[in-house]
Amino acid sequence: MRYNSQMTITRLLGIDLAWREGSPDLVANETGIAVIDAEGQVLDAGWTRGVEETIAWADGAADPGDALMFVDAPLVVRNETGQRFCETQVGQRYGRWKVSANTTNLHSPRLAGVRFLSAAERSGWKYADGSSGPPSGGRFISETYPYTTLVGAAELGYDAKRPRYKRKPPRVPVAAWRAGRARNCDVLISRLGQLADADPPLVLQSHPVTKELAEKPSPVTDVAYKHREDLIDALLCAWTASLWARHGLGRCQVLGLPANPGHEFAATIIAAARPEQRKQVTA
Repeated sequence: MRYNSQMTITRLLGIDLAWREGSPDLVANETGIAVIDAEGQVLDAGWTRGVEETIAWADGAADPGDALMFVDAPLVVRNETGQRFCETQVGQRYGRWKVSANTTNLHSPRLAGVRFLSAAERSGWKYADGSSGPPSGGRFISETYPYTTLVGAAELGYDAKRPRYKRKPPRVPVAAWRAGRARNCDVLISRLGQLADADPPLVLQSHPVTKELAEKPSPVTDVAYKHREDLIDALLCAWTASLWARHGLGRCQVLGLPANPGHEFAATIIAAARPEQRKQVTA
C-alpha cells in the first residue's frame, strides 16, 4: 500500500458538528467524532456534546504531532443573505448526483460552526481554506461535506446518486422509510469497510466503536439511528481529511474560492471530486 512519504500530518480528525448548541434548558445535540492516522487506523471514535467538549476532545486527539481536522458545519459565514458561494457550487457540481447544500448566512439560526472555529483558533488551530493545498505540518481546521465524499470518491461506488440514509423522501410511509434507511446505511457501512484496502485506507476493525459499527445492523428507531449516522459522517470527514492530505487536488477540489479574493481567507468546502465534478464556475 502506498502512502505519501512527504506527509507529516499524523492525525486526521473528523467532526460531524451538531449545529444546535446547548442552553440551560436544552442539552446540545450529539456531535460525532473520529480520528485516524495515515495508515487508516481508528485511534478514537465516539460522540461529544457542545463546542467546548468537542474542542477539548480535538486538542487531545491531535497529540502528539501535527493534525488536520475536517468539520461538517459552516465555519466561515460572512454573507448577510442567500447562500455562501461554496454551498452554491455544491449544487452546481454535484447536483447530478442529487447532492446539494443547505443555505447558510448571518441570519441563520444555528451557527455553531462559526463559534467552533473561533474556539479552535483560540486553542491553537489555524483555519485553512484550501487555496494553498494541503498543509504539510501544524494544526489546521477546514470545512468539508460528507455527501460530496460519498459521490466524489469512486471507491464508495455511488456513481449515479447519493445513498438515501438521511432525510425521508416525500410520500414514503414512515415505517417503510425507517426500514429502508437502515438497509441503505448497512450498505454504506459495508462500503466504508472496503476502504481498508484503499489509498488512503480506513480500517473500521481497528477500534471497538467502529468495529461494532461494522458488525451490528443499523437500528430503525430514530434516536438510535441518528447516533449511528453522526459517527458515520465523522468517519467520512476524517477519511476526506486523509484523502486531501494524501492526494490534494488530485482527488479533491476546493469549493467557494472567489475569482478575486477580498479577505485573508475564504469560506470554502474541501470536497472529494471525480473529474466530471470539476467544472469551473467563478464568482
